[in-house]
Parts: sequence; structure tokens; C-alpha cells
Amino acid sequence: MKKTVVLLYLILGINSLEAQSLPKPELDPPLTRILFVFDASQSMYGRWQSGSKIDVAQRLMSQMLDSLARIENKPFQLALRVYGHQKPVPPQDCDDTKLEVGFKDNNIGQIKKTIRSIQPKGTTPIARSLMRAATDFPTCSNCRNIIILITDGIESCDEDPCAASRLLQKKGIILKPFVIGIGLDKNFQKSFSCVGQFYDAADEKTFKKVLDIVISQALDNTTAQVNLLDLQNRPSETDVAMTFYSRTSGKAIYNYIHTLNYQGNPDTLVLDPLIPYRLVIHTIPPVTIDSVSLAAGRHNHIGTIAARGTLEIKQPSSRANKEIDCIIRRKKTREILHVQELNTRQKYLVGEYDIEILTLPRYTQSVTIDQVKTTIIAIPPSGKVSFQAGSTGYGSVFQEIDNELSWVTDLDENQSRQSFDLQPGNYRVIFRPKSGKSTLFSISRAFSINSGESVIIKLK
Repeated sequence: MKKTVVLLYLILGINSLEAQSLPKPELDPPLTRILFVFDASQSMYGRWQSGSKIDVAQRLMSQMLDSLARIENKPFQLALRVYGHQKPVPPQDCDDTKLEVGFKDNNIGQIKKTIRSIQPKGTTPIARSLMRAATDFPTCSNCRNIIILITDGIESCDEDPCAASRLLQKKGIILKPFVIGIGLDKNFQKSFSCVGQFYDAADEKTFKKVLDIVISQALDNTTAQVNLLDLQNRPSETDVAMTFYSRTSGKAIYNYIHTLNYQGNPDTLVLDPLIPYRLVIHTIPPVTIDSVSLAAGRHNHIGTIAARGTLEIKQPSSRANKEIDCIIRRKKTREILHVQELNTRQKYLVGEYDIEILTLPRYTQSVTIDQVKTTIIAIPPSGKVSFQAGSTGYGSVFQEIDNELSWVTDLDENQSRQSFDLQPGNYRVIFRPKSGKSTLFSISRAFSINSGESVIIKLK
């Protein structure tokens, strides 16, 4: 019994030490920054449901801000930009857009007060407001920037809100905006589909519901698991790097090593649902999922076939002391997938490959990589040949097969003594000293190489 207790304490102690040696997980969530871009153009005085559009928007925005003030344990900041509220129309002033409340903590009361004080006056410079919004987000290394555009009309300054939105997203300044249309004409709704994720608030009830949905998508956690499937469609593959790229900006957003958790299932990731992704699994060769879209607020499954096996290339008891590279290609292609060192193991996707081992002479073989299994290529140990010449000269070493000479390597014309590690076989060296100005001074010597043995060839 005592031995059992001691053993248990020992195991627990080892596990504790292992846990202490692990790197600290990167658990700090990004700061979500939401910029409301609010329409205060003259048309907001139009009648809508229980009052004017501006009255309804001010009231429901205030209620939504009260709800946000009660949220805990979710890091976020808010800001407010307004357009069409400074200059009456006519004349039209397309510079009528202003950041009224900047990003900072505990500014919800200030935003509510500002919204209540807004009096619609002017025009609708949506594109210019979006471009100016780019400077509203202070520099931050761990932030996600979101714009919620609330408008009752389309662009009126002959500029392109779609181009402005695409530019900001491509530069990685903002995520895809939310656009909430207040009582918009059905003919105008298509104008906003290219700006961002559009919601039609046809009435007050829908407007309130849409506000809640948008805020939920902006703040709620969205999870996913990446299922790397074997040939039986089981998510058994793991321990490989993977990168989530933004399809909009092209930037790498997340870099992880795929992990099976303690239950043997793909680990759960928290991902931003507002980004369309391109997922690359860094297997050899890589596996790419060109388009990944996440359902916000849900647990998402992302799956792809990534069955792998292992290739081991070895040369037992080799006397060669230099590293030898092995070139790996897909069968019958010239594209190099990987350069693997001799006497190492490496995982590859299942399939057929051509292997070229850069020994002297080169060794080639085609192999099939099977799921989970290890395919072994074993080449014989090399032998050594030493050439001794009376002077420097020109020469080459050839492998001799069925009376045909196949070039292996050239001799160094500046060395009179040199050695090479060669694979077992029959060879011939052809040499002429530099001082010999006639072809008749050429020397030809045949020799054989056996594994682990050395031979000396005199070129005199």
C-alpha cells in the first residue's frame, strides 16, 4: 500500500513538473472596438412607425447602449461617428462627417448624450465617412475593429461606399461592416450588399432585433474545431501546424498546432466569425480549404482529408560523415515538395512519391506512403575511394553498368589528392594531368566499391 501511494505521488509530481514547463497559453482575448457610423441626414426626420426615424433610432440606440453597459467579462470599447448633422442642405457639404465620441472606456453615457442631441440637417456622405473612420481606430496590436453603419438612405455624394469598404477591409483596418437600413426603399437595399453584412430594419421591432443580432455577432464567442480526417473519415490526424488567412486582407490571422484534447477530440478554437478565411494545413504537401465561413455564436466544424504516413530514409553504418539530402516529389512531377535529410523520418500525405537521394551516384526510387504506416527506404552503406595523382589535372568519375558509363562527379582540377564516398558498384575514372597537352596522356582506371571499404587509385 505504501509503495502504491509513493508511486502515485511520484506520478503526480512528474505531471506537475511537466505542466510547469509548458509555455503559457495565449489566452488574452482581443479588444473589440465598435464604431457606430450614424446617419443624421435631413431624411431622418421622415415619419416611421411611432414617430420620426431619428426619434425611433435615438430611443432604440439608447436602449441598446444600456444593455451594453451591463455586459461584463467581454473586453470592448465604443465610439460614435455622425454624418449629415453639421451643415444644412442645400447647399450640399460632403465633408459633413465627424467623430463625435472617440474610443475609450466607460464612454457609453457620453455616446447616449451625443445621440440624443443630434439634429438631422444635411446630406449622406457614406463613402467619405467610411474612409475617415479609418483614422478613428487608434493603433492596437490585439484589437478587432468593427463598423456598424446605421442609415436611412444611399450615398448622395457621387462616391463609392463599396470601394471604400473593400479598401479598409483589404488593408486589415476593419472587419466586414454591418449595415442596418432604417426603412430603406427595397430598390436601395442592393446598394449596401457590397458594403457589408446588410440588415433591413423594416419596422421598429425589426430594428431592435437587428441591433441585438449585430451586437451579439460582434461580441459573442464563436468556436470551431478542425477535423483532419483519415481515409475512414475519422478526425484522427493531428500535431501539424495550420494557418487561418483572411480572404479579404490576405493576412495570417491565427497560427496553431492542431491538437487532440484530453478526450481525443480536435481541440476547440475561438475564432472571429466576421472574417472569411482561407485555411492552410501545413502538411507535406499542404492541404488548403479556400473558403471557410463561420456561423456566429455557434460551434463550427471544419473538415478536410489529411491522412498521413511516415517515410524513413536510412543508410545503416555509413562511413560518410557529411549530411546527404533526399529530394521528395509527387510521382511523375518535377515540383520539389521537401528536402529530407538521410537517416531521418518525415510525415507525408498518403500517396505516391518519387525519391532522389543525393548520394554519389544518386539513388532514385518510387514509394507509396500508406496511412499511419512507416515506409522505409534503406540504401547500402557507402565505401570510399581516394585518388592520388602526380599533379593536378582534369578528370571525371563514372559508374559502369553493362559497359555504359554514367557520369557521377568531376575531379577538382586544383587538387592532386581527393576522396569521395561512393555507393557500392563498378566505376571508372578518366584523368589527364594539366601538363599533358595531348589526349594521349589520358589515364583510365576501373575500380569497384564495396560497402564500408576503402580503395586507393593512383593516377600516374
